[in-house]
Amino acid sequence: MSRIGKLPISLPKGVTVTVKDTQVTVKGPKGELFQEINPNITIAIEDGVLTVSRPDDEKENRSMHGLYRSLINNMIIGVSEGYIKKMELVGVGYRVSNNGQLLEFSLGYTHNIHLLLPPEIKVETKSERNQNPLLILESCDKQLIGQVCAKVRSFRKPEPYKGKGVKFVGEVIRRKAGKSAGAK
Repeated sequence: MSRIGKLPISLPKGVTVTVKDTQVTVKGPKGELFQEINPNITIAIEDGVLTVSRPDDEKENRSMHGLYRSLINNMIIGVSEGYIKKMELVGVGYRVSNNGQLLEFSLGYTHNIHLLLPPEIKVETKSERNQNPLLILESCDKQLIGQVCAKVRSFRKPEPYKGKGVKFVGEVIRRKAGKSAGAK
């Protein structure tokens, strides 16, 4: 039995889960999310507790058991609490600004980079003196916010020599020593 899949999920107040055929819908104060599931996986809701079960121990069913339990749990956490990702831009002259859902990055290239965010993501930028510019993303969809963060990070990945680039707040970049003077 899957260790993750057999764990029950308790539903917080204000969150409703409906299962119709192969689609699970989760509604809460932060939004509404949908997930298609495999028809072999069954979902039961009793007394505010959701359980995910599988019909047998075939390899495909075992692999999907824990997957769908995790996806549904992430959806429930997302619509009740939400997900927040904070990123900082480390480097001289690196800036970020937003105009609604349009982000504009200045990351040391000859041109600025523009990124249009999906409407499900709330964005906030902070630029304070003597501190690195911050980009704060908030959403109820964990997959979407992770994908957007990966895209933003791909514009200028943190490099190990000076530590410059776009990184998550609190992330530790493994530093390397630069060239040492060669001995003759």
